[in-house]
Amino acid sequence: MNRGDLLQKQLLPLSSKIEMSKRRIREFYNEMDGGVYVAFSGGKDSTVLLHLVRSIYPDIPAVFVDTGLEYPEIREFVKKTKSVTWLKPKMNFRQVIDKYGFPIVSKRVAYQLRQLRNPRESNKATRRFYLTGIKKDGSYSSKFLLPKKWKYLIDAPFKISEQCCYEMKKKPFKEYNKINNSKPYIGIMAEDSSNRRALYLKRGCNVIDGANIHSWPLSFWLQKDIWDYIKKYNLDYSSIYDKGVDNTGCIFCMFGVHLESEPNRFQCLKRTHPKLWDYCINKLGLKEVLEYIGVDYENENV
Repeated sequence: MNRGDLLQKQLLPLSSKIEMSKRRIREFYNEMDGGVYVAFSGGKDSTVLLHLVRSIYPDIPAVFVDTGLEYPEIREFVKKTKSVTWLKPKMNFRQVIDKYGFPIVSKRVAYQLRQLRNPRESNKATRRFYLTGIKKDGSYSSKFLLPKKWKYLIDAPFKISEQCCYEMKKKPFKEYNKINNSKPYIGIMAEDSSNRRALYLKRGCNVIDGANIHSWPLSFWLQKDIWDYIKKYNLDYSSIYDKGVDNTGCIFCMFGVHLESEPNRFQCLKRTHPKLWDYCINKLGLKEVLEYIGVDYENENV
């Protein structure tokens, strides 16, 4: 597909999107011989996805990873949802940041910084590529250059890594997949990020081969569609959204916070959950990191 194809789908009415998503859901179910589940986060997107999937297959299990990084309102909502299996990662957030480092800027930049800050003979060519754009064959490409604005982080006085998401979310799901011989429906949309849009354009909703088999049946939906669906079917959803919180991902994650207008996620957290704010800022050490990258985390006037 190209972006024009995606845009055409995104402009469809909700009723058409529902029917298209149901087709993708059935196709994936049949390809997996019923060995499927819904990766349930308790957020609004996965709430809609779970309702949509169970409207066809009422007994489909939902699986939630209790990372300890969810808003209390999200956890309470998950507890009230029927037939949800709870998983637990082997490491908590403090252990992850102590071992690997803090998640800042983006997954790609954090990965690049981790490689650059941990030089080995085995990653010598990769490090050169990130800094100069020169590939192993001597050709040049600027595609994966570390942005100049983030080069100062190579010498940051704290560890940096993208490993948090893998250790705390992806790894528990992988183990569940293997044990149960089951593959997930995931409530991800192309609108969420440029990376997710690129993946959807390349692979479509259902990926049925390779190492990362999954279904993204909401890929061509928009955020407006999610709320319209919730209203249409009068769905319950987590009360966190009624407190002015739009992003209900991991509350201590710093990916993308530098791009947010104020009040950003941490300024909002101070207002809505002051004890959690104090814990992450002062106990986990996010204060030092946010100050280092120039992000205000406590401005009470916004």
